[in-house]
Amino acid sequence: MKNGRVLFEVSLAVGFGVVLGATGLALTLDNKPNNYAFLDPIITIKSQLDKTYVDVPDDKVLQAGAIKGMLDSLNDPYTVYVPPADRQEFNKSLTGEYVGIGASVNTDKGWLVIVSPLEDSPAFKAGLMAEDKVLEIDGKSTQGLSVDDCIDLLQGTPGTTVTLLIERGSQKLTIPITRDRIKTRSVKGFHRDATDANKWEYLIDPARGIAYVRLTQFTPQVSQELAAALASTGAAEGKLKGLVLDLRWNPGGLLNEAENIADLFLKDGVIVSTKGRAYADEVARARGEGTLPEFPIAIIVNGQSASASEVLSGALVDNSRAIVVGTRSFGKGLVQNVYQVDNTEGGELKITEQRYYLPSGRSIQRKDDSQEWGVDPTPGFFVPMTDEELIELIKVRRQEDVMRADAARDAAQKWSDSEWILGYLKDKQLAAAVKAVQLRVDSGKWQATGEEGSKSTIAGGELKRLTDARDAIERELVRIDKRISSLENAAAPETPVDLWGDDVNVVGGKVQVYDKDGKLISTLSLPGIAPEQSLIDAGLKPQAPTPEQPPAKPEVQK
Repeated sequence: MKNGRVLFEVSLAVGFGVVLGATGLALTLDNKPNNYAFLDPIITIKSQLDKTYVDVPDDKVLQAGAIKGMLDSLNDPYTVYVPPADRQEFNKSLTGEYVGIGASVNTDKGWLVIVSPLEDSPAFKAGLMAEDKVLEIDGKSTQGLSVDDCIDLLQGTPGTTVTLLIERGSQKLTIPITRDRIKTRSVKGFHRDATDANKWEYLIDPARGIAYVRLTQFTPQVSQELAAALASTGAAEGKLKGLVLDLRWNPGGLLNEAENIADLFLKDGVIVSTKGRAYADEVARARGEGTLPEFPIAIIVNGQSASASEVLSGALVDNSRAIVVGTRSFGKGLVQNVYQVDNTEGGELKITEQRYYLPSGRSIQRKDDSQEWGVDPTPGFFVPMTDEELIELIKVRRQEDVMRADAARDAAQKWSDSEWILGYLKDKQLAAAVKAVQLRVDSGKWQATGEEGSKSTIAGGELKRLTDARDAIERELVRIDKRISSLENAAAPETPVDLWGDDVNVVGGKVQVYDKDGKLISTLSLPGIAPEQSLIDAGLKPQAPTPEQPPAKPEVQK
């Protein structure tokens, strides 16, 4: 296993950051002539804007625009500048660490509601429960506040107290909670422990010795968390006979954590290699020390399993150590590092520096013209799911994640029964994975529990997804066009104003103004050019009835 410089990855966009905070390295301008030559026109433009632009420019806005424009030109969504104001939230999303009370929250009918306290959190220790309605935070009503606004009130400095007014049924409770450093756990089982809601149950099929573990993100020390979870099943003593490792919706995280986890299951062989313009090629290899006794592994992935998830699943598959169940993974094979940026009061630069390659030497990076990317399910274990099926699955899973005062398991729940998993959890992929490991334990060989999943079939599924998305966009554009047309008709005057016929050539005229007694007050002349439009603009309307026209003069013949 390689040590030394820690590499980080970025996952999917929005909300799924996986890079640690700044590495301690700071960026400064290299003292090279070409760097100054590069900056010369930028400085010249900035100077001219300061001197003569019609309004006083905002230096911070100009600076942010210049940085954004430079990074946008790379066409790399993973290379971004994080301004100081966003740094705390950015690092929280990457590491799963922050200072607060430790609770998942949402809003319902305008009020803040506790979805679930987190394990070993101040919120859990203070007695906060799922479905508690938070009426006030330190005396301030949560009615109408956004989730982000409420989170800002809940977070703060370690050791300080925040007081919540809670509505629980017909009761109103005042609960003081001492803020502390929170580390979100990334290792979950299939159900909360019946005797301690802070813990998870992992043996999904105790009779066969099969465990289920879900990794939500590759955060710091997640490999140690996983090792502890497996130790509770007796893995090191050879008691664990099979494992379902769920990496669905895992956006990635620390590359070295993925390497450490792969090393738990591999005695030798390549785990991953990285290549970058500024670095020597590096190869991470498994070591025999600390490797667990061998048992069959089924890894579940989907289109939201990215980066470190793909490193782990790809390493185990390429080394014939596991099968993959589900659908093709996201396809993100780039490695980022994070740097502090000097003279920005805490700004950070997340920059793509390397590509990584699976043991086979294949890059899993998806490009616009890629026909193959990511990690594919093993033939016979392709288990696609519709959007509707995924929504139902997620609804049930959320309920299983909630910490409740009574975590006792219902006797009717049969987690080792793939048919029950399919019926209750609505999870075709988990059912297929559990059944696959059970058949492998019982018979000694893998037996298909899904579809063949040829590359053309997988590509066809992606094609359908994209065409459906395009069709949805086109339908929305048609709907918008109809709305625009309807609003234009509603906004248009009922009858176009027309003071006289279009065949009348008017080159001028007069407007006479009278008082209430009929006395002529003023006579105004109309311009010779477009007098009708001038009258319309003034709000004049044609007189009714139309005045009689004088008889036409007889034509004089000469």
